[in-house]
Amino acid sequence: MNQQVSLFMAFFRVGIFGYGGGPSMIPLVQKEVVEKHEWIDEQDFSDLLALGNTLPGPIATKMAGYIGYRVAGFSGMINAVLATILPTIILMIVLLTTLDAFSNQPWVKGMTYGVMPVVGVMLGVLTWQFFRKGQQGMGWTKSLVLTALSVLLLVILPVPPAVMIAALLLFVLLKPSKKNRVGQTSVHQEESG
Repeated sequence: MNQQVSLFMAFFRVGIFGYGGGPSMIPLVQKEVVEKHEWIDEQDFSDLLALGNTLPGPIATKMAGYIGYRVAGFSGMINAVLATILPTIILMIVLLTTLDAFSNQPWVKGMTYGVMPVVGVMLGVLTWQFFRKGQQGMGWTKSLVLTALSVLLLVILPVPPAVMIAALLLFVLLKPSKKNRVGQTSVHQEESG
């Protein structure tokens, strides 16, 4: 199948099934671009998600734009963004005009309430996958401490996620790496020896 068609269909599916907005679309994007099409790997997806959360605007369109650009250049970017927003535009026009007449009906409210647990489970699975990935790189203790600190900052002291992610990125960028410290220690030992 043509790369542009594959790109369009992948993000069109995300747009159609991403009921509930950006956060509910993230696991769908991950399924399409990492597992199904293998356009990026899990680490690149994690990096993209972290960086995308620090930038303003909807996360799904930012991810679609970047992945589309990476897969097929500028035309791929336009293609993926359009595929992501097109289902929403169509559904908003059709559903809002239709549901407006039935907004007080119990089945409409039930439909909304019924979808929320499914979205919660999808986000929970993705969260667990990211936690396991972090645990493999940092170990259980650091992962649990970072998780507890994140919950404290996000829930108890409502720090915006973008501020947390930006602070973490700055910390990682400015912190000297172990390799440099080990290399400097070896050089200093050779000089003094």
